[in-house]
Amino acid sequence: MCGAKIGGPDLSTLKPGETAIQGQVTKDGEPISGYVRLLDSTGEFTAEVPTSATGQFRFYAAEGSWTLRALVPGAQADRAVVVVESGGVTDVAIAV
Repeated sequence: MCGAKIGGPDLSTLKPGETAIQGQVTKDGEPISGYVRLLDSTGEFTAEVPTSATGQFRFYAAEGSWTLRALVPGAQADRAVVVVESGGVTDVAIAV
C-alpha cells in the first residue's frame, strides 16, 4: 500500500479494478501531514492512515458510503462524506 513516500501512498500505483478512496489534506492551500480516519456509514471507526509528507492518503474500501475525517495537529478536524463505486477510485480533497 505504501509507495516511495514514507508515511503515505504513491497515488500513481493503483491497479486496474481496485476500489479506493484517495486524496490530499491541505491547510491554507498547502499540503500538510497528519492522519485520515475512515468511518463506515454508521459512523463507526474502520481504519486510520498517516498522510504522506505531501498530505496524500489512500484507503481500499468496499462499495458504499464512507466518511473521512482529517486529523492535523493545530487544526480543526474536517470531514468529507463520499460514495464509493466498486472498481473505481474516489478522489477527495480535504481542507482543514
